[in-house]
Amino acid sequence: MIVQIANPIYDSVFKYLMEDERIAKTILSALLKKDVVSIEARPHEYTNQARDKISMFRIDFSATVRESDGSEHLILIELQKTWLETETLRFRQYLGAQYSDKRNIRHDSHDGFAIPMVTIYLLGHRVGNIEVPVVYVNHKSYDYDGNEVKKGIPDPFIESLVHNSIIVQIPLLRGQVNNHLYKVLSVFDQTQVSDSSHHLLSLDGKYYEGDDNMEYIVHKLTEAAASAELRQDMNVEDEFFSAIENRDTAIMNRDKKIKDQDKKIKDQDEKIKDQGEKIKDQDEKIKDQDEKIKDQDEKIKDQDEKIKDQDEKIKERDKTLSEKNNQLRQLVLALRDKGQSLEDISKLVNLDVDALTDLLESC
Repeated sequence: MIVQIANPIYDSVFKYLMEDERIAKTILSALLKKDVVSIEARPHEYTNQARDKISMFRIDFSATVRESDGSEHLILIELQKTWLETETLRFRQYLGAQYSDKRNIRHDSHDGFAIPMVTIYLLGHRVGNIEVPVVYVNHKSYDYDGNEVKKGIPDPFIESLVHNSIIVQIPLLRGQVNNHLYKVLSVFDQTQVSDSSHHLLSLDGKYYEGDDNMEYIVHKLTEAAASAELRQDMNVEDEFFSAIENRDTAIMNRDKKIKDQDKKIKDQDEKIKDQGEKIKDQDEKIKDQDEKIKDQDEKIKDQDEKIKDQDEKIKERDKTLSEKNNQLRQLVLALRDKGQSLEDISKLVNLDVDALTDLLESC
């Protein structure tokens, strides 16, 4: 038989559920895997913290638990439930408040030892890549070589400073009822949300037949589903989280635009940087070319100096040659005036007649 119950993921329904001492003992006993003999809600136990981006619902209990050997002792239980992902800083802040609360010191202790504490987190989201629905984080003590220290453990000094934790990933429950704990937690399984309303879960009653405590829990949540006051409270939570979701969506869109703009600016900066590198390379090439031109100018200058020196030498040679030609012409004229023929003069000065004729005509 399918029964419809109020969805305890809602703070109002969860509070209604955990206010029942029998139900609180049943749920906590299953989680702790110990018999909770008695339980008492701590002062100001119900808190809806930071109604901004998350729902953070917290209940503090003091409980007497019975161990497997029959011994009983007092522990503190800090139970926190969230709808959505939150930052661990909030959890740490609550833990800090518990550790600093003087009411959590054992009255029978002369050394100021604290009451041992267990934290339980009911999460409406997954934790990383952990695949199991329920994670137990228990502390142990080791020596330098990694050997577990058992003698003298548990010790009140150590128990005052560290605590165990239980983490429930509600999205991973997925209809599992194959042990007592999963049967208890099945009333939180969001894969069983009713088609008619997410305020309700549709459960198969056959899984709870013959289990008085579970039948009591299902009955209690069935009553909650029929409560007009609780339905209204759930509507208020929906409206609140709808407004928060709309606001967060707007913020997410804004952040996306900012991120896109930052990417464009970064791309532009990269382009400008690349252009700067290219300009720098071009400047280096121009500088190299200027150096080459300067070297070429120096070479040209040297060549000009050499050409100038050669011109001076040629000029000197031309002057000397002109003087020698003039002297030769004077000699030829003098010999011709004395009656010698050009043929005789040619033999005398070792020049042919044509050369002598050209010499005489050039001046």
